[in-house]
Amino acid sequence: MQPDIDPSDELIAERRQVGNLPPDMAPWMRVVIGLIDVFSLWCGRVFCVLLLPMLAVMVYEVVARKLFVAPTDWAYDLSRMFSGALFMLGAAYALMRGVHIRADFLYRTMSERMQGTVDLALYLLLYFPSLILFFWVTFDFAFSSYQRNESVNDTAWMPIVWPVRFTMPIGAGLLILQGVSESLKCVYAIQKGRWP
Repeated sequence: MQPDIDPSDELIAERRQVGNLPPDMAPWMRVVIGLIDVFSLWCGRVFCVLLLPMLAVMVYEVVARKLFVAPTDWAYDLSRMFSGALFMLGAAYALMRGVHIRADFLYRTMSERMQGTVDLALYLLLYFPSLILFFWVTFDFAFSSYQRNESVNDTAWMPIVWPVRFTMPIGAGLLILQGVSESLKCVYAIQKGRWP
């Protein structure tokens, strides 16, 4: 006999609603989680606009290359920069929505209190230390790139790249901020035995 599987486990992102926090949560936690989640939501919405120029560049390149046999020097670089920026800047939004990869085959068998305990331990032991280090290293890397007015040398166009380099520390900062919200949700899950 198969155990009952909650279909919402497969759609964990759909369970995560911004601003729908339980009334028995500590008021300060409600405020902090609410502000961070709304901020991440709006950052995700704003940054997704980067999809439009990325798609426009890629469509232009395909049409120019296939129909007019006129490939561009710049389309590859721009599409690579836009996709990298989208990846870094959208990571906190993805974390807030709960769509990052996890080992669900183990996680779903745990109680919600145990899920919160495991998540909080991993946030404190691995997530925050690695992201703080990543922020520090990438900020230094991006600032150095800005000071040199660095350009890429692997294509003929050779565009400057320091603006895209700054998306790494910005994305790390957003992830650290969203990690605070997620950690507080873990604390609530540990205390109450259910996710907010």
